[in-house]
Amino acid sequence: MGPDLSARATGIRELMDEPDADRRMLQRTYARFALVNGIVSPWRGGYRRDIRPRARRGSVRILDVGSGGADLTRALARRMRRDGLAAEITALDADARANAWASARDGGLGIRYVHGVTADLVRAGEEYDVVLSNHLLHHLTAGELRALLADAQRLVRPGGVAVHHDIARSRAAYLLFAAVTLPLAPTVLAGSFIRPDGLTSIRRSYTADELAAAVPPAWTVRRRAPMRLELRWEAPDAGS
Repeated sequence: MGPDLSARATGIRELMDEPDADRRMLQRTYARFALVNGIVSPWRGGYRRDIRPRARRGSVRILDVGSGGADLTRALARRMRRDGLAAEITALDADARANAWASARDGGLGIRYVHGVTADLVRAGEEYDVVLSNHLLHHLTAGELRALLADAQRLVRPGGVAVHHDIARSRAAYLLFAAVTLPLAPTVLAGSFIRPDGLTSIRRSYTADELAAAVPPAWTVRRRAPMRLELRWEAPDAGS
């Protein structure tokens, strides 16, 4: 029969977020994110739409919020290097375990890894051309979501953009993820939290209408394939 997906399951949480999560399983989960995100996360489209056009005008500052194992941050840095574009990229995560794992695997990309939250960067007077996140929104309480979006608007420079991508909750998304990961559970995904936490994440995620109702009017919610949501705010150009 399966779980009830008619409303967000905010009473459950991902195993990897537990303070006492098994260290080896947590690290294996970070290592497997690149495989999963390489399939389901639309970072390449975001790079073409939001980052590359700005970077062609000069060096850009990019902030990845809730970067986790920073697989997408590193993929973005490698793509920019391949395209001959300059950027200062910051990977921000509130979990020191994720930051330690990711920073040890930078591979000479020069990403700045910061343990903290967006409010810390606001207090430090930081500014960015692009603020982004992936699979972060469903982890947050209503208050944390509002704080993140308010901070993002303070952190984005004139003419910049804040873009947050997450899963769109649906029975189809749940069943598809369950089916695809089942044969991988004893092999590629063994010893990680990927499968149970992925199913939990879908249950915790928003529908497009729910997310639109939860955010300020200035933010735009778009549906993206495959079964994804994009939450977007663009800062006016200076003087406009």
